[in-house]
Amino acid sequence: MKCPYCGCVENRVIDSRSTDEGSAIRRRRECADCDKRFTTYEKLEESPLIVVKRDGSREMFDRTKILNGLIYAGGKRKIPLYTFEALVDGLERELRNSFYHEVASDEIGHRVLAKLRDIDEVAYVRFASVYHKFRDIADFKKALAEMPEDESN
Repeated sequence: MKCPYCGCVENRVIDSRSTDEGSAIRRRRECADCDKRFTTYEKLEESPLIVVKRDGSREMFDRTKILNGLIYAGGKRKIPLYTFEALVDGLERELRNSFYHEVASDEIGHRVLAKLRDIDEVAYVRFASVYHKFRDIADFKKALAEMPEDESN
């Protein structure tokens, strides 16, 4: 690892810690030449996950897009950010564990909706309205009618 201060490639690891729930290692290093310290992160290189859009185009999986959509759908609801982050973490883990390098955007949308339904019904309907491209109130009514009844009442 090259020192960011002087460019020397000789350094020693002072401390190593697991981060991101064990998916990365944080290392504190000290340069053998200038004695300055710096931090590096080691992370498993994952194969790219490609999303196939409805129009057939392809793009890299971007968890930020899903997270932003969830935050928008949950606007003014009292849903903590970590709940949405956990949903996206679980989704990404499921997709990567499926061993497919490409996934349809529809599949991602269906999985998000299934998870969101258990978190908050209003956020579910808001997310569904964007995902399904509702055109009018009739589309909303149809989606509400298709939602299973809450059995806890």
